[in-house]
Amino acid sequence: MKTPNDDLAEWLERSGLSRGELARRVRTKALQWRQPHISPDTTRVRCWLAGEMPRHPVPGILADVFSEHFGYRVTPYDLGLGDGANGDAALVYNSSYAATVEVVADLGRADVDRRTLLAAAPFAATAGVGPSRDWLLNTLEQQPAPAQRVRLEDVTAVRNMFTTFQRMDIFQGGGSGRLLLAEYMSRHVYPLLRRTHTEEVRRALCEATAEQTYLLGWMAYDNGEHGTAQRYLIQSLRLAQESGNAALGAHVLAGMADQATLLGNPAEGRRLAQSGRQGLAKATSPACLADLWCLEARALALLGDKSAAAHAVAQSESAQERVRLEEEPEWAAFIDDAYLHGEHANTFRDLGDPDSAEEHARLSIEAAGRQGRARRGAMSQAALSVAHLQRQDLEAAYATGLRMLSLTGRVKSSRCVEAVQDVQQRMRPFGRHRLVADFNERARSVVAAA
Repeated sequence: MKTPNDDLAEWLERSGLSRGELARRVRTKALQWRQPHISPDTTRVRCWLAGEMPRHPVPGILADVFSEHFGYRVTPYDLGLGDGANGDAALVYNSSYAATVEVVADLGRADVDRRTLLAAAPFAATAGVGPSRDWLLNTLEQQPAPAQRVRLEDVTAVRNMFTTFQRMDIFQGGGSGRLLLAEYMSRHVYPLLRRTHTEEVRRALCEATAEQTYLLGWMAYDNGEHGTAQRYLIQSLRLAQESGNAALGAHVLAGMADQATLLGNPAEGRRLAQSGRQGLAKATSPACLADLWCLEARALALLGDKSAAAHAVAQSESAQERVRLEEEPEWAAFIDDAYLHGEHANTFRDLGDPDSAEEHARLSIEAAGRQGRARRGAMSQAALSVAHLQRQDLEAAYATGLRMLSLTGRVKSSRCVEAVQDVQQRMRPFGRHRLVADFNERARSVVAAA
């Protein structure tokens, strides 16, 4: 026997709407969501009140109806229509902008209020196929528009906060300020998507929100929350398309490519990076292009294609030579010598070329040291330590590993911890050597603290 939905009944009573009027509004809203097959009547509303669970996307449409009526955000969770904390809807690249607004708002709400359940959401290995295809097709079909920056107060405020949170991520690690950013987005930014009135404002706000949503995804990725990260990245890609900013969409695809490769799917990582490069035909960002070639090289190395990986590294370096920071967007600030050389070091590490890996690792370490970037420094020290191990030089690997541990202890980043564990794994062939034992003992406290 079904349990009556008291939450939905309470909201309906508070609204003053009849069951027939609610059904009519749901039909109207369903048309806006491009779901004409959803056409409930009074009987169906009675069934919902009696405890019947409507199928997706009806809970989101009902939430939208009540939100519009009351003038503030009401979620399916509030209406007793499911938690939605697994964020499966956020894996969908929806053609409807209205549906996208609801999905990203619900995702932010779940991240803040029901984070434990959302954290259990799995990473879907092939979920990026459809979104990257749809983004690319829509991006290539868009007509070029005049370059015009909208400097509205609310959009400017969002972008100013992006700068703050991006620096927090770069210098302290993704786990440091992620929940604070999620709270800010859920309470202050995502609601703005429902309040814009002109096309100019809407596009500008979508661009700023896409940047922040990407950063949320990236910080979750760096913190080891891969299911959450994937959902934010897909919705960021959709918002980037809505803004018409092809370079931003390509940047999001770079993040998706990085994650796919890290999680053991380099073929998917390569395809996502290639989609991003194709989309850049509509925009100019040498920094983003350098990043996409760099990430394609990482994927190719894991696929064992040495010549193609070396070619991709060369293309990345060529693009980097054309970068002019003052002409690049704020989100590209991290794509510099410290980052690119660090990733190239990982590429050559995976190719089994310790000499090239060491060369790039040292350049990255030097640049990261000048900037005080502990996370990047730690990861590049890890690449250098592995290069030493590939030459069977345990003493040099140990000394480098200690510097890595020191830097890792200064940030909150699961990627740094994974780099430590990778070095530990690669030291195992040296058996019970005293340096291995000492390194493992020191690493244990760093990993435990993380």
